[in-house]
Amino acid sequence: RPDTPATAGPARCLAQSPAMGTTYLVRYGQASFGAADYDQLSPLGVEQCRRLGRYWRERAVTFDAVLCGSLRRQQQTVAAIAEGLGQPLAPLLWPGLNEYDSEALLRAIHPAPLPEVDDDARFKLHFRLLRDALLAWMAGDITPVGLPAHADWLAGARAALDHVTSHHPDARVLVASSGGPIANLVGQLLGAAPEAVVELNLRIRNSAITELASSKRGHRLLSFNHLPHLDGPGDTGLHTYT
Repeated sequence: RPDTPATAGPARCLAQSPAMGTTYLVRYGQASFGAADYDQLSPLGVEQCRRLGRYWRERAVTFDAVLCGSLRRQQQTVAAIAEGLGQPLAPLLWPGLNEYDSEALLRAIHPAPLPEVDDDARFKLHFRLLRDALLAWMAGDITPVGLPAHADWLAGARAALDHVTSHHPDARVLVASSGGPIANLVGQLLGAAPEAVVELNLRIRNSAITELASSKRGHRLLSFNHLPHLDGPGDTGLHTYT
């Protein structure tokens, strides 16, 4: 039957909607917390990312573009995803996606070495101090050695999303980064308070996916901190945060 005004309007709106793409922000797999060199994936971290690649391969997911921070653990994350995906990935290295220097943040508010306590107590103290340092940095109350102002650091990560908007607005894009940049980008999209951004940061799991709907108009949050590749029976042991 001919369109009536009630049916024609929504159809026209749908036809005029801009093309949409999806940007997948992925936090690196588990790194080597407590080791002499943190900046490399642990064997578990490699497995997490291989599983993510296999998950996408099983669903015939391919990527039109890949961006990656320049840290070794971030590049190893892309390599492990590519292995599971069964196809090469050639990332554009984007240093603005790198994590902040947590040790510089800690020294800015706690110059003395952490006390010699058991591992569990030391772990809790580390992240309590990190939470306080992040809030102080975001407020402009501290200037950690070697780190820019928080707004300048965040601008480097935001530039990666701006690159997607301008070069791949309706494409499927993989962005391998870290918990700090991902949480801050999500917080900016949501207009979240600094305290909420820090909590998001400390909750992002290794190899977790955060999805953004992307277009020439910008980005909108679709999902956060998702682990569909690690949701099988017995996979909870593969869920890590560090």
